[in-house]
Amino acid sequence: MKRVAIQGYEGSFHHIAARRYEGADVEVRACDTFRDVARVVECGEVDYGVMAIENSIAGSILPNYNILQSGNVCVSGEICLQIRQNLMVNRGVTLEDIREVESHQMALLQCAEFLDTHSWRLVESADTALSAAQLQKSGSRHTAAIASSLAAELFDLDIVAHDIHTIRNNYTRFLVLEACDRSSYVPEMSVTTGNKASLYFNIHHRSGSLYRTLGAIEGCGINMTKLQSYPIPTEPWHYMFHVDMRFECVEQFRLAVEQMRANGVEVHVYGIYNDAMDNIF
Repeated sequence: MKRVAIQGYEGSFHHIAARRYEGADVEVRACDTFRDVARVVECGEVDYGVMAIENSIAGSILPNYNILQSGNVCVSGEICLQIRQNLMVNRGVTLEDIREVESHQMALLQCAEFLDTHSWRLVESADTALSAAQLQKSGSRHTAAIASSLAAELFDLDIVAHDIHTIRNNYTRFLVLEACDRSSYVPEMSVTTGNKASLYFNIHHRSGSLYRTLGAIEGCGINMTKLQSYPIPTEPWHYMFHVDMRFECVEQFRLAVEQMRANGVEVHVYGIYNDAMDNIF
């Protein structure tokens, strides 16, 4: 059985993502923070970690790019998960019994259109799955939680309203993290399969530097699926750039990296893996 670290609690969307990647037979190590996830991966306490990196509505989770940059972890895969929210209660409770609803702030916002049709008191919590666990523990007959169907299954709750989120096409992208020695691990040379890569680069703070770098990528026929800037803490008003690239073969990607470096660009590759977007679009 594979051991996987997730941020949050059993029954969370991170837990569902881990199951989607490895199968239902996984041993989950729940962590309080994303940095804790990276730490237990680095220490070899788990086989891998699952970390959210962006949401199709809310955008990128910028602090997690710093974890990628500073930790001894590499990216070996990704999962793209549709976020489906459900209203759940203790066994035998009905919609008419509900007086308050508890969940994470983002989940409450995602379900605002449904919640606005009721006069329930809304209570924010730290996690959707935690709300489900606390509901089961309390035995309340007047409280509901918003969480995943997995949370309802794990905590023996009844779902009284399925798929109550307002926006149907709401996806979160997760990265699969494995331990590696960043001082010696070179994915672009050691990995031979995959059609997607994540990396970051630094460029000279000069006119046209970014344009020429992106031109080198385009010239190799590579599809740049994401470009994200984030600040360099030790250099005010200077930025790193995170890039996700889609390509036909690893050799094509290697050529792009070589050309970027030939132009004086500092490139660090996090990993090469298979594009999970193929499974949803």
